[in-house]
Amino acid sequence: MSSIQPLWRRLAARLRWHLRSHFGTVLLVLAVLAGAHLWQTRHVPSGPAPDLPLLLSTGESTTLGAWRARHPGQPVALHVWAEWCPICRAEEHNITRLQADWPVLTVAMQSGGTAQVQRVLDQRGLPWATVVDDSGALARRLGVQSVPALLVLDAQGHLRAASVGYTSEIGMRLRLWWARALGRDPA
Repeated sequence: MSSIQPLWRRLAARLRWHLRSHFGTVLLVLAVLAGAHLWQTRHVPSGPAPDLPLLLSTGESTTLGAWRARHPGQPVALHVWAEWCPICRAEEHNITRLQADWPVLTVAMQSGGTAQVQRVLDQRGLPWATVVDDSGALARRLGVQSVPALLVLDAQGHLRAASVGYTSEIGMRLRLWWARALGRDPA
């Protein structure tokens, strides 16, 4: 038993040394990731989202405020994607599962007109409420310059989270839960 304890102590000391020696590397990687995220979302405005006019792939015209009003008291997600984007394609199932539990409005940026976007949704079996943004002007007004992008608005319509690039389903859900927690009125 006495020979096991020194071995255990040597292993623990070696593990502590390895953790300390890699701590700086881990901090550097986290700083680079945070910097990249801040750079990618630098144009996304803070505060209340503008009440933008929207044309859905079904041909219905509405506004962002009217669409949000259909989901009172809940945070909502705006997912900006493009038909030609391979990362967006990899993220499709995350959005489909997310929209089963949360209000999600997708924005098809530079993916063609209403008929073309609806055809893509039908071909891929995507049951999404989708805004057609054939010129990319709507995405630019939202501060989105690349796809995929996820914007989360709290129940009052304030932007609470933004991400660009692939976002995991749990990452999306955590952003919505965070927006729900931040958006509650202290009563």
